[in-house]
Amino acid sequence: MDLPTKPAPPAATTGAKSPAHQKVYEQLRARILFGDLAPGQAVTIQGLVNDLGAGMTPVREALRRLISDGALSMLGNRRVIVPELKDDCIEQLDFMRQSLEPELARRAVWHIDVDGLSTLRLRDDALNAAIEQGDIPGYLTHNYRFHATLYEIAQAPILTATVDRLWLRFAPSLRVVCGRYGTLNLPDKHADLLRALAARDGEAAAQAMAEDVHQGMLQIRASLEDAAVDQRFD
Repeated sequence: MDLPTKPAPPAATTGAKSPAHQKVYEQLRARILFGDLAPGQAVTIQGLVNDLGAGMTPVREALRRLISDGALSMLGNRRVIVPELKDDCIEQLDFMRQSLEPELARRAVWHIDVDGLSTLRLRDDALNAAIEQGDIPGYLTHNYRFHATLYEIAQAPILTATVDRLWLRFAPSLRVVCGRYGTLNLPDKHADLLRALAARDGEAAAQAMAEDVHQGMLQIRASLEDAAVDQRFD
């Protein structure tokens, strides 16, 4: 079945600048999503102020939001930390992701068009190049962008917002997986997903997403278990 096309969106209009705390939030959020802040790594609030070149108030507000999202935890002495995942957390995240992300893939089939499919293919090409080159930052960035683009296409903002908060909880551990196993053996069901989207097959898209999610969570669990074994023998 041919996919529809849609007119190009209007050019963005110039609006008010984002508040300082929003810019800081986005910067810190990106660092968490792409593994620049590793699980178990504590940083001081003053250190973040200096590193980001931001004021104390915007940094505190951004941290408050990220703690509410579950992406950070507050420690004593004005420090925050990216929480390390435990077995029960991984099991819950796997359950939540498999409950929501396949549904977003299914809904994306309802709304996908030629432009959207082309964008996803470009995202996947960039991801595949990062995998072949062993480019861990590139892998983390393009993998997230592929999923985020798909979920935007699904036009389900409540589901998408919930899933995005889940990504903040597990994404830092993907950096641990990449560091331990490299990129070549990482799970990737995106090709199956793209075929399902092109064929307008909602159930196949949901199945491919469920498998992609579950395999990724299994690798996170295996990586953390291996790291725990290594620590016992150090």
